[in-house]
This record gives sequence, structure tokens and C-alpha cells, in this order.
Amino acid sequence: MTKTPDPAGPGNHTSGNAPGAGTYRDAWGIPHLRADSADQLARLQGVNAATDRSWQIELERWRSEGRTAEMLGADGLPWDRFSRQCRLNDTARRCFEALDADTQRWCTSFVAGINQALEAGVRGGPEFEESGTAPARWNPWTPLGVFLVQHILFSTFPNKLFRAHVARTLGPDAVDLFSIEAPVFSGSNAWAAHGSATAGGSPLIAGDPHRLLELPGVYQQVHLSCPEFDAIGFAFPGVPGLPHFGHTGHTAWAITNAMADYQDLFEEELRRSEDGIQARGPLGWESVVAGVEMILVRGGESEDVEVIETTRGPVIAGGLNGGALSLRMPARVERRLGFDALLPLLRSRRVDEVETALQRWVEPVNSVLAADTEGTVRHFLAGLVPERNHENRRVPVPAASPEHAWDGSYVRLPRTGVDRFEVSANDREAGGGDPVGMEFAPAHRDRRIRELLEAPEAAPLTVDAMQAIHSDTLLGSLPAFRALLKSLDAGVLPPAAARLRSRILEWDGHMSSDSPDAGAFAAWRSALVHGIARHPALEPLAGAHGYAPLFGPWLSVASRVGFAVETLLLRGTELGIDPAVEAAAALAEASAGSEQKWGERHTLLAVHELPDRLASRVPTAALSGDTGCVLSTESLPGVEDRSFRGPVARYVWDLADRANSRWVVPFGADGNPESPHFSDQLPLWAAGGLVPVITDWNLLVKDPSLATEPPSGRTP
Repeated sequence: MTKTPDPAGPGNHTSGNAPGAGTYRDAWGIPHLRADSADQLARLQGVNAATDRSWQIELERWRSEGRTAEMLGADGLPWDRFSRQCRLNDTARRCFEALDADTQRWCTSFVAGINQALEAGVRGGPEFEESGTAPARWNPWTPLGVFLVQHILFSTFPNKLFRAHVARTLGPDAVDLFSIEAPVFSGSNAWAAHGSATAGGSPLIAGDPHRLLELPGVYQQVHLSCPEFDAIGFAFPGVPGLPHFGHTGHTAWAITNAMADYQDLFEEELRRSEDGIQARGPLGWESVVAGVEMILVRGGESEDVEVIETTRGPVIAGGLNGGALSLRMPARVERRLGFDALLPLLRSRRVDEVETALQRWVEPVNSVLAADTEGTVRHFLAGLVPERNHENRRVPVPAASPEHAWDGSYVRLPRTGVDRFEVSANDREAGGGDPVGMEFAPAHRDRRIRELLEAPEAAPLTVDAMQAIHSDTLLGSLPAFRALLKSLDAGVLPPAAARLRSRILEWDGHMSSDSPDAGAFAAWRSALVHGIARHPALEPLAGAHGYAPLFGPWLSVASRVGFAVETLLLRGTELGIDPAVEAAAALAEASAGSEQKWGERHTLLAVHELPDRLASRVPTAALSGDTGCVLSTESLPGVEDRSFRGPVARYVWDLADRANSRWVVPFGADGNPESPHFSDQLPLWAAGGLVPVITDWNLLVKDPSLATEPPSGRTP
């Protein structure tokens, strides 16, 4: 076994004297932070987040507190209603108060750094100037609220709203025809190779999480160093530590969404009584917590929102007039999120310690790959999945039914050792199967990554080989579409449609940006989805669903058909939909369209909240890949060919030599649109490149603008 030359510890990564505390930068503007203790380092990370990502983290604070309409206008009302109704800020406060003393002090130090930057006058920026807003002091629990904002809609409960709508309009038997055993809001990959399969003799881990392609990016590359630990990885701006992807010099870890079902919706019956609002539970009528909160609206009238919480959870839809649904989730039930795991992760030196740390994790439920310099590689799930009635996973269930209540027990999550390769791609096998979830991503990406890992030409695996896997563009769902096209009689098709059919059947299946054939396939696929979505059998789905606009993306008929098209091609006849008829009509429609390369249709669509003048700084690029590829730059067939979801980070962690590791983000290290590092990594990211990880402090430049000492007379 090759021993790493990059041990963590004081003065590491230097060839001379150890550098002093402070913030250092590499050529990409990535922050490398050094302090004399973990608490001081947390403060420094807070200062950095508040300067590099000031607008971004303040926007997340407004969201966690349900105050975006107050700051930015009426467009923020749908989110603010939900945030108040589901009690995001209160959940964050409760979880903070339940933290162990060590973690609570550490988080408080992080917030002290954010507030220090505010007091030092370095939290401004063009976004605040353009929008006429200003940052304010954070509460100690605000980082937990920021984390909740990123993950409250990350689970499967919005899918239960759609299934309930399908059951009401098309009948209960139709629910399974829209199975999301297709890539709905999933695309993350992680893979690991045991040292026996690598050129360096030590494990390699690689991956790419997929989320909304937000600008600034949802992940921030950062290096955190103090005498206790020295770690590189990706931070959530506004949250301390490295929750999802990191390398300590001794251990490395990566996660994907396990696609677990851990949140439930309960159909509540509410009434007013002399004692206040009551809800019918399994034992009869129960008192609820209720109140009214005022949402201020910039440039408009304020709005009162009734906040109701039953024994099962906050009511997030409907109310006393009917349609009330409460949301039950482990974080609120247990009063913890998993932040107690963050410091132990940074301190970990063996896989066992990574796993022990993540036993404290709650939600979202993650599929974890971890390795260490001793050669151990392990795959396990982290989080809490309640044991309860299987029907809870499908649709909202009756609050008064004892059969659907939680009993306080949780599923035992799987763990396995890895002796060669392991892949986690939101698929059923990696996510633990039926005991953990209901619907997973198809195995397309998992199978393709395994195929690439096991290819003879890839052995023994190197960092270069791991990096190349990120950019694979073979469309995993193509066999289903090819089978449909082969079933058509070309002789009865119009000549242009027959030529398009032949062209797609002869295409190599790679969604390359410069491929006209990929563009032609995409045009036909979109026409096919449009045709199915417009079919009279699905017309009832287009009717009113009664849910808030916030849940519109989960309830769009065209979107759901696009996601579930593989299932509908196999089972659409159960609804009276003939896939062959729709395929032939789509060929005729697409064959009359203009010729476009895939990259002319499939461009980056960054999601942002930049004020108008600054919106001109939002970059774009032609992209390869697509939903169903390892390079999962997702599109919405039939709705949007541009990609607004995709790899929000990429990395390769080398356990033999951490300095041989690589990483990249879609945009840049700095959130300020006027910074040279706002989007300087985009060309490299779009081309499949990675940035070298710098671990030698002598190759970094100290940033003199960031203070490291607390203001006089202040303590964290």
C-alpha cells in the first residue's frame, strides 16, 4: 500500500515554515483557510462565506425565515407561505438548541464570522445595491435554516401530491403508469475503486452531484486547515464544514441522494372549537398549535398566513376549509438534522470514523462511499427512514388512521465493504431497495459507469481514467426508444419521417453537443412527449389540482410524461395510448423541423436571483450529455431542451496523494458578478475538465482583505 505523502496536521503541505492563520487563494480564487483551532477556523469560514458569497447566503437566510417577499417583492410569496407553514426557521432553531455543546459552539463561531464581516463593512455588493436591500445579522441557528432550504423539497413528498392528483383524475390504477423509475430530479453519480484496481495502489473516489444549476453555485470549493484537521472539499455557502464531499488527507467521502422515502403527508380533518383549532388523530380530536404570521411584501400589501401544526406535523396545504395536508419529517420529529456529524467528519482518519460520524445524520438520506489511506472502501446509507405503512410512501394518508401512524422505529440501513468497484447513481441497488424507498432512478448510469470502470483499457485505474467517466454521453434510455422505432413499418411512413427513423436507428447514441443526429433524436423525443401529453386519456390531469404554485414543477403534465416516458412506452396502452401511433406522428412532426446540433438546443440555463442589471452577467454554454447519460446535464423532454439541472460539482479524490486530486464547479469561486472568478471555471466544466487541487501552502497567495481576529470586546 502506498502511504500518502499528504498527511494532515499542523504545518502540512509546506516545504518551509508553516504559514500563519488567514485566508489564502489559488489561481482560481478558491479559498484556503488556516487557523489555530477548529472554532477559529469556523469563524474564518464564516467570514469567507460572507464575503465571497454575500448575496447568495443572505438570499438563503431570507428564504429560511420566509422573508423573500419582504425583501424582493410579491414573487417571493409562494415560497414564503410554504416556509412559514412548514416552520423552517423554528425547525432550524430547535435543531440548533439540541446540538451537542462542541458542535453548537463551532456553529456559533461560524455565525460570528458572518456577523464579523457585516460589522467590518465587507458584506456589500452590487446585488444589494441594485435591489435596494442590505444584509443583516445572523442568528446562531441560521446555518441550519440555510441547509433546510436546500433540502426540504429534496425528498419525495411532492411526488405524493402528483400521485394523489393522478388517483383522483385517472383512478388509483393509473398511479404506477407514471412511475418515476426514471430520472426525475436525479442524476448524481459517485463511484469508488479499491486500491487493488488502481495504478497507485490506493483507493480512488469520484463523483458529481446533480442539482439545480444555481448561480452562484450551490457548492463552494474550500480548504479548511487547523491543528486538529486539514480537509478539502465542497461546502454549502452559509453552512460550516464539508457535509457531502471531502478529503482529509486520511479519509475521503462522497454522497448521492439515496432516493429514500422519509417524509409523509397526512390528510388532516380540522375544526374550530371553543378551545381553538383541533385535528382528528388516531385517538380522536386533538389540540393543535396555531397562529397567524404576517408576511411583509415589498411594494405591495402584507399577507397573513395561518400556521397550523398537528401532532403529525405542520400543515403545508389546505386548511380549515378542507384539503389540509400535514408534513411529517424526521428532522422536526427528532429535533436534529445531522450537524453533529460535521466536526467528526473533518477529524476522521479511518472509514470507521466516517461511518460513525454519519450515524448521527438525519436527512436527507444519503448513499455514502468512503475510503481511507489504509485501503478500506465502504458503501453505506446515512440518515433516518421511518418504519411505517407502505401506503404512506405512495400518497397522502389519513391522519386519523392508526395503521398509518409512525411508531418511532426506523429502517436499518445497509452497509457493504468494497473489494473492487462500487457505484452509486440514485439507483435501486445503491439506495437500499424496497425497505428504503419506493422509486429510484433507472440503472442506466450505474450500468454504464461499471462498464467503463471494468473496461480492459481502463486498467489499472488512474485519476485521468476516473475523470474521463464524468464526460460519458451515451444515452442510457436509448434502447427503449430504438425498440419503439424498430416496431414501426417504415413503408407506411411519409418519406421524410422514414428517413428520420433510419437516421436515429443508425445514430451511435451519444448526446454530444456537436452532433446533428443527437439534435434530431431530441426533436423527435420532444414531439413524442408532446403528443402523449396531449392525448385525450391524460386530459383530466391538466385540470386544477388545488395545490400551491410552488409545487407546479412536480405537477406539470408534460414534465411528468417526459420523466415517465419509458414507463408509458411500455404500459401506455393501459390508458388507451398507442405508443406506435404517437411515435409515427412525432416522426412526421420532427422531420419538418430545422436541423440543429444538440448543443444548439441543449445550452446551460443558469437559475439565478440576480437583479435586472446584473442578469446580463449570467453566462451560458453549449452542453453535451442529457438526462439518462452519465454526463447528466438534464433536460425536460417536451418542455425544455436547455439544462437547468446538472453536475453542480465534479471531483476525483486520490487516497494515494491528495495533491493529485481534482475538482471543478460550473461557475466559479466568487459569487460577485463583478469578480474575475464569478464564472471562470465554466469553460473547463463544460468541456469536462477539472482544476488541480492545491495543497502546498507555498503555492497560495494570502488574501489581506479578510480579517481573522474577532472585533474588540466580542466573543463568538
